[in-house]
Amino acid sequence: MPHIRDFAGKRVHMIGIGGSSMSGLAGMLVKLGVHVTGSDSARSYMTDELERQGISVFIGHKSENVDGAELIIYSAAIGEDNPERVRAEQLSIPQMERATLLGQLMEGYRHAINVCGTHGKTTTTSMIAAVLLDAGQDPTVHIGGQLDAIGGSTRVGGHDTFVAEACEFNASFLQFHPTIAVVTNIEEDHLDFYKDLDDICRAFERFCSLLPENGVCIGNGDDPRVCALMDKQSCRTVSYGFGENCRLRPASLQYDETGCAEFDFCLNGRILAHTHLHVPGEYNVMHALATMAACMEVGVQPEKAANSLEHFAAPHRRFEYTGCVCGVKLYTDYGHNPAEMRSAIENALHQPHKRLWAVMQPHTYSRVKTLFDDYIPCCEKADELLVTDIFAAREKDPGDIHATMLVDAITKTGQSVHYTPTFDDAEHYLREHWQPGDLVITMSCGNIHLLNAQIKEHGDHWEG
Repeated sequence: MPHIRDFAGKRVHMIGIGGSSMSGLAGMLVKLGVHVTGSDSARSYMTDELERQGISVFIGHKSENVDGAELIIYSAAIGEDNPERVRAEQLSIPQMERATLLGQLMEGYRHAINVCGTHGKTTTTSMIAAVLLDAGQDPTVHIGGQLDAIGGSTRVGGHDTFVAEACEFNASFLQFHPTIAVVTNIEEDHLDFYKDLDDICRAFERFCSLLPENGVCIGNGDDPRVCALMDKQSCRTVSYGFGENCRLRPASLQYDETGCAEFDFCLNGRILAHTHLHVPGEYNVMHALATMAACMEVGVQPEKAANSLEHFAAPHRRFEYTGCVCGVKLYTDYGHNPAEMRSAIENALHQPHKRLWAVMQPHTYSRVKTLFDDYIPCCEKADELLVTDIFAAREKDPGDIHATMLVDAITKTGQSVHYTPTFDDAEHYLREHWQPGDLVITMSCGNIHLLNAQIKEHGDHWEG
């Protein structure tokens, strides 16, 4: 297997460069002196941004795109039959999966903080990065989202601390080299890759087995599967959460009128510091607890961490306010499975509103099939629910699942749900029925945020 350190000054071609992780890695490689080119199936704001950085991006996957490259990097969504990968094989150009590259980049760091879990990875990773920066440290960072505090999804810093989001999809995180693992939760997801929940748990066990003896596993003590995982560790463990069994807990917890929490960090019964978050929801309390635990491990004083968390602004597409049109506030959220969508709805309920409109873009056929029953009630607290067509992402339509099946099942529960297959359909329905004072939240890790942009672009004087 080639090593990325040997490709400074050489051309590395990235297939699927427009993805959130791949685009960030592209920028990181450029800063390390690598000549980067890339390709993606469609133009996007991310490919436009890469081109503004001087990276040549080919739109469309064509075999000739790889000619002259000395290494190919591809994302997990790019199959072996991709014409560029086929051409690279013919030309004997070495190929490397994205996760392997990320693992190589974090080698040799004294502290490698890896955040894994079914939900909350991006926000927790972002919180940790922001706290370290505010505390005067110089971390290298890789997250699966866009964080204003680091000017994007990556940051090349010093060689002491590497902060990275560690995704379990395709068992990618097994390529990493953690010294500190943060486990936010373990639930069913990615069942197109894993056999079942037990298989997922075994993957997390294998990931945590990568920790050195002097490493630390920081885990959600309110999650029984995470607790079972921590019980198996030979290295030191730190639990966090609301339960009395957790070492790090929130004390004197209260929420303001927008759902943002104010509380004391309490470790083993001792008050460390006080904070008032400005990101809403119970789950952000959990993210803050995990962040405090991780940052203390690398020498940040609790008071500095707590103060930084008071000013933390979430990464884009994490309950992000995108504007107000016709007196209706618009939000978008990256939540793409039922548990995350339910949390996004809970956050929206804390915001002032007359009626709450939820727009769900189901993500991948396999996820909708395996979590079908969980999708049905996840938006039940919304006043109105719109469901678009399923976003295929890396998958092909199997022909046995469709968004209308989800709509029919939700209708039978008595919820007010409407099938709006396209963004145009969704916008038309919203504008025909919303009223000033309403709130709209769009949800998916697909491209549903573009609906927000479309509505905002059309503005208050839409002709229909």
